[in-house]
Amino acid sequence: MLKKKTIKKTAETEVTFEFTQPGITSVSLVADFNQWQPVTMKFNKKENAFRTKVKLPGDQTFHFRYLLDETTWENDHNADDYVPNPYGSDDSVVYTNATR
Repeated sequence: MLKKKTIKKTAETEVTFEFTQPGITSVSLVADFNQWQPVTMKFNKKENAFRTKVKLPGDQTFHFRYLLDETTWENDHNADDYVPNPYGSDDSVVYTNATR
Protein backbone atom coordinates (compact mmCIF):
# COMPACT_ATOMS: atom_id res chain seq x y z
CA MET A 1 0.00 0.00 0.00
CA LEU A 2 1.20 3.49 -0.79
CA LYS A 3 0.41 6.59 1.23
CA LYS A 4 1.60 9.97 -0.04
CA LYS A 5 1.93 13.34 1.61
CA THR A 6 3.12 16.43 -0.26
CA ILE A 7 5.66 18.60 1.53
CA LYS A 8 5.02 21.97 -0.10
CA LYS A 9 7.93 23.73 1.56
CA THR A 10 10.50 21.47 -0.10
CA ALA A 11 8.48 20.33 -3.16
CA GLU A 12 8.97 16.73 -2.02
CA THR A 13 6.53 13.89 -1.51
CA GLU A 14 6.77 11.69 1.56
CA VAL A 15 5.78 8.19 0.46
CA THR A 16 4.97 5.46 2.95
CA PHE A 17 5.61 2.03 1.47
CA GLU A 18 3.74 -0.75 3.26
CA PHE A 19 3.58 -4.48 2.63
CA THR A 20 1.56 -7.16 4.40
CA GLN A 21 1.57 -10.89 3.74
CA PRO A 22 1.24 -13.72 6.25
CA GLY A 23 4.33 -15.87 6.80
CA ILE A 24 6.87 -13.32 5.55
CA THR A 25 9.80 -12.63 7.89
CA SER A 26 11.52 -9.79 5.99
CA VAL A 27 10.67 -7.24 3.32
CA SER A 28 13.06 -4.92 1.50
CA LEU A 29 12.15 -1.96 -0.68
CA VAL A 30 14.17 -2.01 -3.91
CA ALA A 31 13.79 0.99 -6.23
CA ASP A 32 15.39 3.16 -8.85
CA PHE A 33 15.53 6.04 -6.35
CA ASN A 34 17.94 3.97 -4.21
CA GLN A 35 19.93 2.52 -7.15
CA TRP A 36 18.06 -0.80 -6.77
CA GLN A 37 19.81 -1.50 -3.45
CA PRO A 38 17.54 -3.27 -0.91
CA VAL A 39 16.40 -1.18 2.05
CA THR A 40 15.05 -3.25 4.93
CA MET A 41 11.52 -2.27 5.93
CA LYS A 42 10.61 -2.21 9.64
CA PHE A 43 7.93 -4.57 10.94
CA ASN A 44 5.05 -2.91 12.79
CA LYS A 45 3.59 -5.54 15.14
CA LYS A 46 0.49 -3.49 15.92
CA GLU A 47 -0.55 -3.36 12.26
CA ASN A 48 1.16 -6.61 11.23
CA ALA A 49 2.86 -4.84 8.31
CA PHE A 50 6.32 -3.94 7.05
CA ARG A 51 6.72 -0.20 6.48
CA THR A 52 9.20 2.49 5.52
CA LYS A 53 8.92 6.20 4.64
CA VAL A 54 10.92 7.91 1.93
CA LYS A 55 11.04 11.56 0.84
CA LEU A 56 11.17 11.81 -2.94
CA PRO A 57 11.45 14.76 -5.33
CA GLY A 58 8.10 16.00 -6.60
CA ASP A 59 6.72 15.65 -10.12
CA GLN A 60 8.63 12.48 -10.94
CA THR A 61 8.00 8.81 -11.63
CA PHE A 62 9.79 6.06 -9.72
CA HIS A 63 9.89 2.28 -10.20
CA PHE A 64 10.06 -0.13 -7.27
CA ARG A 65 9.46 -3.67 -6.06
CA TYR A 66 9.47 -5.54 -2.77
CA LEU A 67 11.92 -8.37 -2.03
CA LEU A 68 10.35 -10.87 0.36
CA ASP A 69 12.56 -13.04 2.57
CA GLU A 70 15.49 -12.17 0.25
CA THR A 71 14.17 -14.57 -2.41
CA THR A 72 10.79 -13.56 -3.86
CA TRP A 73 9.90 -10.41 -5.81
CA GLU A 74 6.48 -8.82 -5.33
CA ASN A 75 4.73 -5.70 -6.58
CA ASP A 76 2.63 -3.28 -4.56
CA HIS A 77 -1.01 -4.09 -5.28
CA ASN A 78 -1.89 -0.43 -4.69
CA ALA A 79 0.83 1.09 -6.89
CA ASP A 80 -0.03 4.05 -9.07
CA ASP A 81 0.86 2.04 -12.18
CA TYR A 82 2.86 -0.95 -13.44
CA VAL A 83 5.42 -1.07 -16.26
CA PRO A 84 7.28 -4.01 -17.83
CA ASN A 85 10.89 -4.49 -16.77
CA PRO A 86 13.74 -6.22 -18.66
CA TYR A 87 13.33 -9.39 -16.55
CA GLY A 88 9.94 -10.44 -17.94
CA SER A 89 7.84 -9.10 -15.08
CA ASP A 90 6.49 -5.69 -14.07
CA ASP A 91 7.74 -2.96 -11.76
CA SER A 92 5.41 -1.03 -9.50
CA VAL A 93 5.31 2.72 -10.14
CA VAL A 94 4.78 5.65 -7.79
CA TYR A 95 4.10 9.17 -9.09
CA THR A 96 5.17 12.01 -6.81
CA ASN A 97 2.75 14.67 -7.91
CA ALA A 98 -0.86 15.56 -7.21
CA THR A 99 -2.03 15.49 -10.81
CA ARG A 100 -1.99 11.69 -11.29
